[in-house]
Amino acid sequence: MTTTGQPATRRKAPHRPAKQSAPQRPGDVIFSNAARAAGVLILVILAAVAIFLVAEAWPAIDTPTEVLADRIQWIEEGQSLLGYVGPLVFGTVLAALIALLIATPVAIGVALFISHYAPRRLAQVFGYAIDLLAAIPSVVYGLWGALWLMPKVYPVFVWLSEYLGFIPIFAGPVGTPPRTILTAGIVLAVMILPIITAVSREVFLQTPTLHQEAALALGATRWEMVRLAVFPFARSGIISATMLGLGRALGETMAVAMVLSPGLAYSFFILQPGQQQNIAANIALKFPESTSIGVNVLIFTGLVLFVITLVVNMIARWIVSRRAEFSGAN
Repeated sequence: MTTTGQPATRRKAPHRPAKQSAPQRPGDVIFSNAARAAGVLILVILAAVAIFLVAEAWPAIDTPTEVLADRIQWIEEGQSLLGYVGPLVFGTVLAALIALLIATPVAIGVALFISHYAPRRLAQVFGYAIDLLAAIPSVVYGLWGALWLMPKVYPVFVWLSEYLGFIPIFAGPVGTPPRTILTAGIVLAVMILPIITAVSREVFLQTPTLHQEAALALGATRWEMVRLAVFPFARSGIISATMLGLGRALGETMAVAMVLSPGLAYSFFILQPGQQQNIAANIALKFPESTSIGVNVLIFTGLVLFVITLVVNMIARWIVSRRAEFSGAN
């Protein structure tokens, strides 16, 4: 009620015309549709690869174990398809883990030096060198490992076998030349080093400047600032970088085939040749002499590798997506 006793009337909100979207120009429409088509094309290609692998691997899956042993000379009597693939998966994962253990600390140190310690010009030189390492073909790494690295690491492997041979993984005898899983892991570590370094460098550079300046203003040293401000912010990015490197190490072919003496055993003896083999190198070595059902078996191992790498990359993308601030790899 108003002071005059008359009922109060509500004011009507002013009528606002509905917003009209601005007409899109032809160039915007073409670019939008092209980008959408490119995204759909990636999914179609991925689905086509998966369907091809499943279709070509199905004859091997459907073939009885005794028939596989009779028709394929490199499958032992009574060995099932999973029994053949199991040691290959073990060797693939073991080589990739060795590469990660070697490459990750070095890559983080190099990335930290480039982003926070090196002068600008020197950091640019290091950045170009890292990008150059990423562009080197894998067969060149294989030649480097076979012709230069193996003679250099042989004395080190002999020392490890003599003085640390009581530890099972360092038990001898050491191969001459050392075509072992440890040599393959070192070569893979050099190959994935640029990937982990590049992603980690971008993550370190994304650290908020205010966080770093606040740590320094409170009296922290350069290392304390990195430990308290940079590393906590970049933790998820470092994990995703290592998993991207793991995906590269799992699928490497020629470099491993050129430095590793193959074997099919669940063995942790990293200094002995003829113990392990990875899936990709096994396909490259066995494919030229395989026919019919042998090709199907190799495609089945490729399907297993496809699933492993897909899962690894999906986990890496999930870790990256957890941090909206991390725009370096999104």
